Amino acid sequence: MEALTELYDQALLGILQHVGGVDEFLRVLFGFLYRKTDFYRLLLRPGDRLGFPPGAAQAMALQAFQVFERMARQDDERRHRELEAKLRKKEEEEEAAERVRVAPAAQEVEVETTVEPPGPAGEAVGPQDSAAPAAPSPAPAEPPGAAAPAQPQPAELPTRQEQFQTNPDSYNGAVRENYAWSQDYSDLEIKVPVPKHIVKGKQVSVDISSGAIRVAVLEGSSQRVLMEGKLTHKINTESSLWSLEPGKCVLINLNKGDEYWWNAILEGEEQIDIDKINKERSMATVDEEEHAVLDRLTFDYHQKLQGKPQSHELKVHEMLKKGWDTEGSPFRGQKFDPSMFNISPGAVQF
Repeated sequence: MEALTELYDQALLGILQHVGGVDEFLRVLFGFLYRKTDFYRLLLRPGDRLGFPPGAAQAMALQAFQVFERMARQDDERRHRELEAKLRKKEEEEEAAERVRVAPAAQEVEVETTVEPPGPAGEAVGPQDSAAPAAPSPAPAEPPGAAAPAQPQPAELPTRQEQFQTNPDSYNGAVRENYAWSQDYSDLEIKVPVPKHIVKGKQVSVDISSGAIRVAVLEGSSQRVLMEGKLTHKINTESSLWSLEPGKCVLINLNKGDEYWWNAILEGEEQIDIDKINKERSMATVDEEEHAVLDRLTFDYHQKLQGKPQSHELKVHEMLKKGWDTEGSPFRGQKFDPSMFNISPGAVQF
């Protein structure tokens, strides 16, 4: 069943902002379940119709917690793999640059023949004769019944979403014959492998419109298409871009026209099961306003643990300080004492 967290984010964020901490937020949620539902009511007698068997409610809460705990762990593991891959790539690039720097420059050497072998009957061999190529030796015949060498078989593509989820290139996406794709709530990433000799951007042709995409490499005077088709949904071309990783792949970042999960990149291709992907929004997709609220709540939580004023208290303290020692103030001449005030989070609008 699709998680509808995005639908309720603003309402829940408002509650979290008002109560000022995760611990109080959880009390609000479980208090609601206590007051307005039969979540805590036990089925103890055969005639009971409302409630849950003993331990069932706790198991439900624990199961919900563990689902998102597992997702968070997968996110951490994916970020760790991506970081390791970036570090390996950087090390390989540095090693390659070092090899180029220390390798001696190749020199073209022209060899001149100074002694000419005598021709038949003591005649000298002319320059054209000396340049004539020797007749090639016949290739050795293959023994009868010898089998031709086995051709390497292409690697088998993963087919299950669980396999796709373990690969950063296909996380929340898939691996297809000519490319791999992944996605988060607002963007898509496509990697299209290219031959090793494709090392410059001018060797690549990438056409992206709001509803279609085409990727090709230039081979002489012609093009070889690697990926082409209509997109299953619209994208924002202004926010989409591509780059070439020389000899490896064309990396394409597409910005979704609308924020929802895609089940395929191209029309007609095999669709993924979006019920098996991680559909939770990561912190990377949270906008600046939400980031500010979450950062403040984190600050308040640590301030509370240390017995220090939280952000809403600090804001009121700053306002009170301005009038503390002004003309007519009963506190004039006294040291400012914030402990005299008990300030609730709802008293301040951020």
